[in-house]
Amino acid sequence: MKTKEELPACPVATTVQLIGSKWKLLILRNLMARPWRFNELKKDLDGISQKVLTESLRSMEEDGIVTRTVYPEVPPRVVYALSPLGESMRPIISAMETFGNEYRKSVL
Repeated sequence: MKTKEELPACPVATTVQLIGSKWKLLILRNLMARPWRFNELKKDLDGISQKVLTESLRSMEEDGIVTRTVYPEVPPRVVYALSPLGESMRPIISAMETFGNEYRKSVL
């Protein structure tokens, strides 16, 4: 997690720093539905590179938004899920979904 000194003074800027990229938002959208394995996310997020997915998941894990569980199997199974902090973002993502749906209706 970041220290208070590393965070912007503005709370909106803090949120944008944590989830502001296109890919992080789409990863959060998927993880709201259920836990996912890395390759499942890669296949579902059309156009994301392995590098960007890895970096995004690591960053979100470091920020406490995502949990990474490694199961002691051969080959190892790794599952990503929302942490309690990530779950607290559910209303934000839901509000974005509602706005997107309403905007699409008004444009069509």
